[in-house]
Amino acid sequence: MTEKFVIGIDSSTQSTKAIVWNEKGQPVSEGRAPISMKMPQPGHAEQDPEEWWDSFIIALRQALQKIDPKRVEGLSISNQRETVAFLDQDGTSLHDAMVWLDERAANEVGGLCEVLGGEKIHKISGKPIDPTPVLYRLKWLSKNKPKVLEKTHRILDVQGYLVFRLTGTAKTSWTSADPFGTFDIHKKVWSSTLLDQVGVRTNQFPEALCPGKEIGRISEKITSEFNLPINLKIFAGGGDGQCAGLGVNAIAGGRAYLNLGTAIIAGASSQDLRLSNFWRTLISPTGQGYFLEAVQRAGAFFVNWFLECLGSGERTPETFARLEEQASKIDIGSEGVLVQTHLSGCMDPHWDPQAFGTFLGLRTHHTQAHLYRASLEALTLESARAMQKMASEGVELRKINAIGGGAQSPLWMKMIADATQLPVQRSLSNEASALGAGISAAVGAGWFASFEEAAAAMTNEAELIEPDQNVAEKWQDLSRRQSKIYMITKAF
Repeated sequence: MTEKFVIGIDSSTQSTKAIVWNEKGQPVSEGRAPISMKMPQPGHAEQDPEEWWDSFIIALRQALQKIDPKRVEGLSISNQRETVAFLDQDGTSLHDAMVWLDERAANEVGGLCEVLGGEKIHKISGKPIDPTPVLYRLKWLSKNKPKVLEKTHRILDVQGYLVFRLTGTAKTSWTSADPFGTFDIHKKVWSSTLLDQVGVRTNQFPEALCPGKEIGRISEKITSEFNLPINLKIFAGGGDGQCAGLGVNAIAGGRAYLNLGTAIIAGASSQDLRLSNFWRTLISPTGQGYFLEAVQRAGAFFVNWFLECLGSGERTPETFARLEEQASKIDIGSEGVLVQTHLSGCMDPHWDPQAFGTFLGLRTHHTQAHLYRASLEALTLESARAMQKMASEGVELRKINAIGGGAQSPLWMKMIADATQLPVQRSLSNEASALGAGISAAVGAGWFASFEEAAAAMTNEAELIEPDQNVAEKWQDLSRRQSKIYMITKAF
């Protein structure tokens, strides 16, 4: 029997990955290409949408070199969230895309909240008050560059832009639209209530469809160039966070997912809509129910920053192996060292862009290994408190599925298991977002009857790390002390 394939695209902040997946969720071929970032002034983070497209084409071409393209039965896209492009009537970019890291709209948050009410914004969009959603950048544009919005015909997320280039029509997924903070997560439509306050029309945004639904067919010009099947279908994927959760089968009952990447995302599936300052509420990658997602802006980034600025400057495998060995011999609590990791401000639960990082309790006997361990403890406990809050609100959590570079650390995995008192299992897929997109394409192509069936068949896991009940009290005590740092430092 001839093997069939789907393509999962992960258009992330730094690169595009195009991965060809088979029915077992095995990567058959892949391609990747970088995406550059512009920072024209402090707090501004921008990208050229044309580079998204160029990177996509390079990655796709590489991925197709080792397979028969005619055996591809669908394509789906996972995308960096809260990143927005502005196109004119002809599809030309009017302004460099504002990336989710962009902070220029921080001063617009208070004004919009005063007019609309913070609780109302949270209830409609599912997003606590924070400058990351696109809503506030639209307000900034309306005040500072009104002619851009006047000329804008299409306001697009990354998936919407790539679909537009592939098909000629701009469409996207519910879960790509949702993180903009301008989408009604109850009604699954762009919110006129929110957009009216920033001078933008709902019809400027792409049509948003349920994940797994057909959102277009690749143009004949492109299918011919790549020798792909004529009228190859594109199926709605989603934001990279939701797709990553799907790629580790977090939609299965009782599972949380923990992405230990540059940022740290702790998420769990919920059939019921639950709002809290401990998480953002997002539409599930299945389109049914929701994902609750707690975010630390500075995750593994904090560790890398620490090594760069306060360590040797080396981030080699040997460096991490040495620190892991030394830190594993230090008891819980790092002999008094406490860390706050908010280098880029704090999202949940305080939603304070002015929060900062700090080390407390340093004494002469402390070493680099103490600071390394204390940093991992702080990152671990921030996510642990969020998951404990989810559990207290009725979300069933029996296991954590871990992904990202940090999941390669045995010490960190053990910390997470012990701090949460939940078993932790590492996903065998290092590209969970691309796999989530592949699963969406597989469902759309009719390989499986449901997302649940597809995720069970296409995800694979490594060893299970069980928690040590004997250290639970130590971790609880450390969490109580560590959680007080924010309020102490806020006074400064």
